[in-house]
Amino acid sequence: MPASISSRFWLWLFVLVLGASLFVGLGSWGVLESSEARYAEIGREMLTGHDWLHPRLLGIQHFHKPPLTYWLTAAGLALAGPTALGVRLLPVLAVLGQIGLVYGLGLLLFAQDRGRALAAAVVYGTLPVVLISALNVTTDVYLQTLELTATYGILRYYHDGGRRWLYLFWGGLGLAFLTKGPVGFVLPLMAIAGFYFREKQVRRPFTGHHLLGLGLFALLGLSWYLYLMAENPAFIRYFLFQHTVERFANPETFGRSKPWWFYLVLAPATSLPWSVALITQAIRTGWADLPRAWRNVLLFWVLLPLGFFSLSGSKLLLYVLPIFPGVALLTVYYLGRLTDAALNRWYIGIGGFYGLVLAALCLLPVFVGMLPVPVAVSPGVALGPAAGIILLVLQHALWDEVRVAPRLLVTAVIFTATLLLTVKPILRQNELAGNSTRPLAEWLRTRHLDQGLVLVYDELLPSLAFELDQLPITLQHDNHQARRETQFEVPNSWHRLLVDVNDSTQQPYLKSLLAQHPVLVVKGELEPFRAWMLPYFPQQERIGPWTIYYSVWR
Repeated sequence: MPASISSRFWLWLFVLVLGASLFVGLGSWGVLESSEARYAEIGREMLTGHDWLHPRLLGIQHFHKPPLTYWLTAAGLALAGPTALGVRLLPVLAVLGQIGLVYGLGLLLFAQDRGRALAAAVVYGTLPVVLISALNVTTDVYLQTLELTATYGILRYYHDGGRRWLYLFWGGLGLAFLTKGPVGFVLPLMAIAGFYFREKQVRRPFTGHHLLGLGLFALLGLSWYLYLMAENPAFIRYFLFQHTVERFANPETFGRSKPWWFYLVLAPATSLPWSVALITQAIRTGWADLPRAWRNVLLFWVLLPLGFFSLSGSKLLLYVLPIFPGVALLTVYYLGRLTDAALNRWYIGIGGFYGLVLAALCLLPVFVGMLPVPVAVSPGVALGPAAGIILLVLQHALWDEVRVAPRLLVTAVIFTATLLLTVKPILRQNELAGNSTRPLAEWLRTRHLDQGLVLVYDELLPSLAFELDQLPITLQHDNHQARRETQFEVPNSWHRLLVDVNDSTQQPYLKSLLAQHPVLVVKGELEPFRAWMLPYFPQQERIGPWTIYYSVWR
């Protein structure tokens, strides 16, 4: 079979296997606090309220992020229903799209070597951090897809010309800006810098299509911001400073402070075992032996973005997703330099690592039963990793492929599929430990307690609102996470959904709510100085870390 057909066939087969592994059981556990639940609930409220320009969280306007992630979440809910599956549907498709884009970038960087481009796509699709991004909705999974789209568009334009690729670049960049603001420029600009830095590249002439592309960026990326700024000039400072400058410079602004070395540890740990191969071979190869083009990939696609995000005061794992296409491409480049004998040693080492992880998963039910940990793992969970070990052994013993690289890639795919199919039952069995409130919602529904008011004490619980398909009322005491930004609300209109229990002027409204026989959800137990509320709730039920106070009048 011609190489071009063969590589595309294997690429599609990999995408189908990975997609099936991701979709099976995708909605078997509830949306998780806090990020996934927040996006899920905002998407639900957009879909039901039909206000696509003013995102709302628990009924109060929420402008922490531009709206594209919320729109896509609402689209997933419209397609698959108001379920966890609907929330996670499009993130999985986004990751599968990323794999295709990495393959395309591999063709450009490996000079149309389809085998190595395929290998880069497989390495990228089997990185644990990429799989994590696929299993819960965040802005980062969509941002990564759009940044890769813009990067592929501009590099394809530089290599081949063609205005469609230029428009793809500007369109992807505009949608990336509509997803997460200026941070959407990081990977495309780094790719442009890497393409030209000390490289004698032919520069494309400036034409009218560049201006039209810039107009496309402005239309897609800036129109929503400009609309809100025209509606209320206070948005200018809000977007430019509070959610750009302060988010980067002040680690306490959103409570995501981490040490400077956070990504230096977590990025390699969440890309095992490929990160070990990359770092080892990079050290062995040395800077002087690395061609300029690949030095630029290492510098501009990995090291500089990693340093940039490490300097930020706000850190979460998925913020550094833009470095991992470079990680995958560099890993394939370095391993591709090896002899078959040296590559075979990596095949044995990586296969052994995968076998040990699956063996540990087989024994996980035993360990959980012996140790005092708040985790439940049924014995049946061990069947999946046991089957994975058998497949790895059969692949090693029976497959007569002489080349080492295909065997290494197939080993990675078998492990990844097995891992995905094993993790989901564990998540389903530990919803409460994983910060899902689906068990609370199910308990309330079975007793028809969801048909009246639901109060939540001093916690922000969008997951409960999503599962119940209604807005609970938050009783805020001193938990800063329960506080809300209300400066863009009509004066006093938000008080019906967010009650400051320390404000004496809101006590009459609070007592009127209690008189309606609501349900009160509390993490732990109600504080002693709130004991005056207990007569309204003669019954209580403990579900994991939560206490549900209720009456039996229904």
